Amino acid sequence: MDLILWRHAEAFELRELCDDLDRALTPKGERQAQRMADWLNRQLPAGTRVLASPARRAQQTAAALDRRVKTVPALAPDGTVDGLLAAARWPDAREPVLVIGHQPTLGLAAGYLMTGLAQPWTLRKGAFIWLRARDREGVTQVVLHASLGVDLL
Repeated sequence: MDLILWRHAEAFELRELCDDLDRALTPKGERQAQRMADWLNRQLPAGTRVLASPARRAQQTAAALDRRVKTVPALAPDGTVDGLLAAARWPDAREPVLVIGHQPTLGLAAGYLMTGLAQPWTLRKGAFIWLRARDREGVTQVVLHASLGVDLL
């Protein structure tokens, strides 16, 4: 199974009178999301399942893909690694899964899958990490397939 963890692009800062879920992408964030979506669309198989946080900034990032997206409450900013992995059906999903969400959950999930420990890895805004689960002699191994920051596009 392939699991792609994509952090939402740059968003406006949280204001005192603003709900965190309503924060939108900045103009720079909109450009970041589109550049990364263009790259991902060239790489992702057609049957990739796309899951996104209900937060506006994640929804806007997902919209740049121009694919069908399922909104998953467990991927909200206060989500957990367990909730993310359950939503993605890791490691048993038959199709690749792209998750668009938030720090620290994405980084914790990547760290956990790669090392077995919930380490606080950091994904920059707009960046992704692409992990692949494979079976070797009855043991599930996790392989880093790709990782890319939007600033390298």
